[in-house]
Amino acid sequence: MKNIIKYPEQNTWETLLKRPALEKKDLRNTVQEIFLKVNQNGDAALKEFALKFDQVSIDNLLVSTEETEFAINEVSVELKDAIAQAKENIYKFHLAQKEQSIEIETTEGVICWRESRAIEKVGLYIPGGTAPLFSTVLMLAVPAQIAGCQEVILCTPPQKDGSINPAILYTAQLCGITKIFKVGGAQAVAALTVGTESIPKVDKIFGPGNQYVTQAKQLAMEYNVAIDLPAGPSEVLVIADEEANPEFCAADLLSQAEHGNDSQVIFISTDENVFNDTLKEIDKQVAELPRNEIAKLALENSRFILMRTVDEALEMSNFYAPEHLILAVENPRNYIAKITSAGSVFLGNYTPESAGDYASGTNHTLPTNGFAKNYSGVSLDSYVKKITIQEISKTGLQNIGKTIELMAAAEGLNAHKNAVSLRLKSLKNGI
Repeated sequence: MKNIIKYPEQNTWETLLKRPALEKKDLRNTVQEIFLKVNQNGDAALKEFALKFDQVSIDNLLVSTEETEFAINEVSVELKDAIAQAKENIYKFHLAQKEQSIEIETTEGVICWRESRAIEKVGLYIPGGTAPLFSTVLMLAVPAQIAGCQEVILCTPPQKDGSINPAILYTAQLCGITKIFKVGGAQAVAALTVGTESIPKVDKIFGPGNQYVTQAKQLAMEYNVAIDLPAGPSEVLVIADEEANPEFCAADLLSQAEHGNDSQVIFISTDENVFNDTLKEIDKQVAELPRNEIAKLALENSRFILMRTVDEALEMSNFYAPEHLILAVENPRNYIAKITSAGSVFLGNYTPESAGDYASGTNHTLPTNGFAKNYSGVSLDSYVKKITIQEISKTGLQNIGKTIELMAAAEGLNAHKNAVSLRLKSLKNGI
């Protein structure tokens, strides 16, 4: 079950930290075929895929008002209160990301600024299957609300009886979403990309998923539909020194391992006692998990690594670029500046990764598969477009006109130069 490595040389890291992955060519071909069928056959293709992949027959893809009302009554008061608290924290954190437009006078008479506009139509993909992620509804719908997106479409896989998990429906209506469709997997992404009789085509698609969903989102970009980020199978990297609690470390590792059998967990410790005790704790805790078979399969992709220093461990972490990074070390804030690539960071023994998954306020839709090197997690910015605006007075044009003329002429773009020259001439002549 455990892949244990002690003090690996840096030239071995790439092989050592390889992520589990399906054959890319086969994956792309499968998803392309799904897109083709959805594009050609619309809703009929989606119902066919529901039968094939979810083993459920769907008559109406759109969730009815009656289904939502029934679901609301199915959710316990305690869970409703928990969802409400999580929503409040997520709202606070994302509302603070709103930017005020600031006008900058770059040269006297030349004023530039930037304004945000909401993306009009967004599609949210909410994983279902073995773990219906109603928390992801909050993570995706709350910033969409704050941004002011005009239309929010939600797709999520149906359960075996053709219904949607009540907590997903309750959370969706709490966030003001009324268009919810019983469609999962790559076919949901395809529907949001090309549109069908029932499901509108959107401008941008959000949400995590398995490798098929991730591949589908990447294919969506070829249809001129934007995506949030390539968010695939979940992963966590834990760095632990002698101050770490092995019981907590094991729990954090297993919290990601239970997501799916293609998840990956990495444990790096600088203390051999903590290292060995964490391994023992994993054996103890995994046996007690309801989803232990999934977790055990994920642990086959895991790595347990002994390193000499926290700095060296952080260097390896930056190389790996984990979705989640936990620093179970003494004075973790001292190491923040050394973190260059991570989706979300959790500091100290009492900051479990699951806090970010649910209720601390940060977003849990994060870059995986090494994309933390060049992508950020979902934020309010993900739902808006930034439009630059400029206004130049007569004095302003006189101040920068010569610069524009010289640069345009040097590039051989005389029409560009002329657009300025004509105006300067009119100003000179007092027209």
